[in-house]
Amino acid sequence: MRLSFTPGLKTRPTVFAAISLVFAASALVAQPPQSSPPQGQAQGGGRGQGGGRGGQGTPIEEGQECPPGMTEFRHLRCMEPVQPAPSIVDYRPRSTVVAPEHLVPRAKFPVVDVHTHGTSRVDGMEERVKEMDALNLRVLVDLSGGFDPAQIKQKVDGINSSPFKDRFRVFANVNWEGAGGPGWMEKALADLEQSVKNGAIGLKVFKELGLRNKKADGSRLAVDDPGLDPVWDLAGKLNIPVIIHTAEPQEFFSPVDNHNERWLELNIFPSRQSPPSRYPSFEQLMKERDHMFAKHPGTRFIAAHFAWYANDLQRASKLLDTLPNVYLDVAAVLYEFGRQPRGSAEFFTKYQDRVMFGKDTFEPTEYPYYWRVFETKDEYFDYYRGYHAFWKMYGMNLPDDVLKKLYYKNALKVEPGLPQSGWPR
Repeated sequence: MRLSFTPGLKTRPTVFAAISLVFAASALVAQPPQSSPPQGQAQGGGRGQGGGRGGQGTPIEEGQECPPGMTEFRHLRCMEPVQPAPSIVDYRPRSTVVAPEHLVPRAKFPVVDVHTHGTSRVDGMEERVKEMDALNLRVLVDLSGGFDPAQIKQKVDGINSSPFKDRFRVFANVNWEGAGGPGWMEKALADLEQSVKNGAIGLKVFKELGLRNKKADGSRLAVDDPGLDPVWDLAGKLNIPVIIHTAEPQEFFSPVDNHNERWLELNIFPSRQSPPSRYPSFEQLMKERDHMFAKHPGTRFIAAHFAWYANDLQRASKLLDTLPNVYLDVAAVLYEFGRQPRGSAEFFTKYQDRVMFGKDTFEPTEYPYYWRVFETKDEYFDYYRGYHAFWKMYGMNLPDDVLKKLYYKNALKVEPGLPQSGWPR
């Protein structure tokens, strides 16, 4: 309905009242009744209708986050979903990406896994070797040998008396509790030396050092405590490597809130939380460990789990550039390389003599994910453990020369107690 008015025409108030009633009646007939959307939701959400544009939604300032339960649907405008949002554990979207898939059930070259636990036990060894053969795992290094030289001897004797004496090796450990007390140092050094005589090919240091181990006086035992220097020096004299796990992923030390990308893991395993009220900070532990590396240039150190620097490759580069006696293993941090494949591939190529393969948990179904990330250029595929990484993986497509060093050549160099013959050139 359209009304036109002639300029200068005088209209009485009763006419305007009648016109208003006509408009109101027309609007009621033409418009179906609508309920008001919840606060923050836009009207007219159909495609092509400009739904959610203009001044609709909840405004925010530059740099401000949306209120809880909302997301930014236009610049500086937030809206809540129409349906209730699923929880973090229930949101499992199906990917519509169609991309080439190159599964890698068996590594391209034989592999030394320098980071396993409990794999040297004799029971189940034959079945374990079959699983290793299927994956092209040549040697498993058991880092949980124990701090009693008699334990080391028992495990090494069991390996040597089996048909698989070249498939397993053992590291020794040190009991750090009570360090600095009467006779502690003498026993620690004597036990380590005897463990090596009994067949241990290296020393493994668990994360408790720096986090939980106490000195004889009850204070925290720092990783770079001067009282431990003779242990690191002895490892150098014995020509054995030291693989050390210090701290945990950086986010384990951060507040467990909705900004923490390890929120799910830390709520499935709350004991992994490392609040400042109970533990030293991540930075303090990194400082202590890296200082200890620098104090002992004559000892070879393998920083387990990529030194927890896989999320910060520049920091990892600085570590290796500064300390030529340090190597990195890739155990349990594949999710970091898989989300930054180009930068990771450049790093692995540049430092191809300093990176070693390790897995941590011996689970045969999980190794092929490592092979696929390292060997292919596949895109957007799942990681094997959802609480570690809710993101997808991408392949690094490493060249053969780099793969060989990652899989076995660097291990043979750093750990001379490994079987040295029968490897590809």
